[in-house]
Amino acid sequence: MKKQLNLILNGKGGVGKSFFAVNFVQFLKDKPIPFVACDSDNENSTLKRFHPEAEFINLAQPRSLDEMFRALERSDLAVVDCRAASTDVFLKYFAAIDVPAVLRLLDVRMTLLMPVNHEADSLDQVQRVVEAMGERARFVVIRNQVHGESFALYDQSSVRVKLLKKLGAKEIVMPRMEEWLVEGLNRVNLTITAASQHESFYLLDRQRLLTWQRWLYEQIESAADLLLPGKATTNPTPANAAG
Repeated sequence: MKKQLNLILNGKGGVGKSFFAVNFVQFLKDKPIPFVACDSDNENSTLKRFHPEAEFINLAQPRSLDEMFRALERSDLAVVDCRAASTDVFLKYFAAIDVPAVLRLLDVRMTLLMPVNHEADSLDQVQRVVEAMGERARFVVIRNQVHGESFALYDQSSVRVKLLKKLGAKEIVMPRMEEWLVEGLNRVNLTITAASQHESFYLLDRQRLLTWQRWLYEQIESAADLLLPGKATTNPTPANAAG
């Protein structure tokens, strides 16, 4: 079984990286699927706040990034929440270590999970990463609906065509969660799984949370071949067509 390294990466802040990371890690716990999680945001540390066992990667220390590969000595799956404005840090690191060679030596597949919204800046970040990495990585685009269901800029972009038709990427949807539910989860620092049994949430809000979680889990499972160890085919073919 090959090992899997997942990086949740988009240099634009506020696109939903940590929110997705928290829920993806909970997905792994609920299945259960063994993993190691790493948080690279020393200021907000959202992932570590909701999942205290997450390990910290200090981006100010270049060799600290080695920890995400060392984590794969303890598990077949490592998940890294990459802080905002860290795209250059990771791309320079990948170039310095010749990441394709490292992945081959360690028998590791790497997937970049990139949230995107309606803003041009989030699309620009996706473009930069795809141009830099190309076939060196696999890609999952997370269509974050927090600000609406329209992704006109992304849908009409040439990078989407390249992702889906040339690089075998997949797209998943992260549905919008009602603001009062997000606020409630942050207030008590609980994941949805824990909040669904917590007295701080009224019965109907617990049901809203579980419905949202069920939808997201179905989306994650639709891209399991790109996200979980031992699931991918040798030569993945495009699963989606640009529309």
